[in-house]
Amino acid sequence: MARFLFTTWEGGGHVQPLLLVAADMIARGHEVLAISDPANAADAQALGVPFRAWTSAPFQTGKTRDDDRLRDFEADNPMAVIERLLDRVMTGPSAAYAHDVLGALDDFPADVIVTQELLLGVMVAAQARGTRLALLSANIWSLPNLAGAPPFGAGMAPAADDQERSMHAMVAQMARGLFQSGLPALNAARAEHGLAPLDDLFAQFDAADAILLATSAAFDFAPDPLPAPFAHVGPYLADPAWARPAPLPDGDAPLVVVSFSSLYQAQEQTLRNVIAALSGLPVRALVTTGPTLDPAEFEAPPHVKVVRSAPHGAVLGQAAAFITHAGHGSTLRPLMAGVPLLCLPMGRDQNDNAIRAAHRGAAITLSPDASPEKIAHALGQLLDDPSYGQAARTLGARIARDAEGRSAARALEALV
Repeated sequence: MARFLFTTWEGGGHVQPLLLVAADMIARGHEVLAISDPANAADAQALGVPFRAWTSAPFQTGKTRDDDRLRDFEADNPMAVIERLLDRVMTGPSAAYAHDVLGALDDFPADVIVTQELLLGVMVAAQARGTRLALLSANIWSLPNLAGAPPFGAGMAPAADDQERSMHAMVAQMARGLFQSGLPALNAARAEHGLAPLDDLFAQFDAADAILLATSAAFDFAPDPLPAPFAHVGPYLADPAWARPAPLPDGDAPLVVVSFSSLYQAQEQTLRNVIAALSGLPVRALVTTGPTLDPAEFEAPPHVKVVRSAPHGAVLGQAAAFITHAGHGSTLRPLMAGVPLLCLPMGRDQNDNAIRAAHRGAAITLSPDASPEKIAHALGQLLDDPSYGQAARTLGARIARDAEGRSAARALEALV
């Protein structure tokens, strides 16, 4: 038996996968403690994972749009998004995150710390205490320090020639430079704990003994094999604790399921355009708004049901198409059920997930401000052209094999 300390923050879809790995470790006989925002306490309880809340570090008590501390939907350019990420998660509060982790280690002397990849303060604490460290990314890798992968954020396909490879390398180098504005705050946290200053923010990642990508290698565009210490460990996906059953619309018309982010991304107008598109089509539709939006805000005809949540695991087997913002879980789970996607990515990792599905012929991608007419036309293509469904089943079967063989627990045990 070993002790594993898991840490994350309320950032949406990465919380549950980390908790699922923590639950796996408990099932294998290990001691586990998870630290996150109070908003995630119920998620941990549902999986039987002992939980402790951040105290010095910033935290959210709820999951509504007003609780969101990142508020990246207010940023109007990529640099502004990076600045918010640095100031509010990665480096601005790094000393506070380190303080909380070191306090937890006094009470729970862990053999391994497992953290979401953006919490650099947790990495500082692990390095200061000499505790083994694993980063767990419940996604494709989102930072510009993985050579050979397309640059993150813009939804780029794999490089086809030397010119495109050079362009990808140049974009990644520019992105690395943008993150360096967080270096003073990171070095201040390091100095507080007796660690030497760094010249490059990404040198902090050298403290990690393992970087585990909880996604499917079959889905990813990352190099094969991955350079050490990166490793694919398969996707960890399940319905969230807050999802409640919802009745499907009556009839036998094709079922379309609609799901956007569980976080707020100012997605109201996109959802209204999707509902308007569905209103004139011979389909049934189930639209889930998630915890940040009230279903009462949206008008819909009888064949389009708008609800706060529904367990996707129970409805995807009946779906003919899935309309999504293309978050990681909202992309992989429909594919694993063989359901083609209409993606309207709104930022974060979504452009990159959408291109990975579309590149394999399993999705169509539109702008999030696409008109109802464009959405209806694209959905008609998905429903009428069987090649999209076949591509979704082919890719989904490969992703499902990676999910069945998921290996984060074994990789963490190897660190002890």
